[in-house]
Amino acid sequence: MIGYVAVLAVGYVMGTKAGRQRYEQIAGTCRAVTGSPAAKAVIDAGRRKIAERVSPDPALVKLTPIDTGTEVMEPESTKSEQS
Repeated sequence: MIGYVAVLAVGYVMGTKAGRQRYEQIAGTCRAVTGSPAAKAVIDAGRRKIAERVSPDPALVKLTPIDTGTEVMEPESTKSEQS
């Protein structure tokens, strides 16, 4: 989110200095880059990595099913908990 705001701020400042036409060119390029599937994949991957590191919830692992309708989930132990 902060990155988008920074890009928009830089684009705005450059646009006001260079005129409306140049601003539209910069804004269009920004939209094209951030709207491309490759850029979205990179952004999403980065967000997932950050969320995994910041998440207060431990990852869950599946254990042996009790019966056909019930599965038990347990937090995955980390290396620091094992020592």
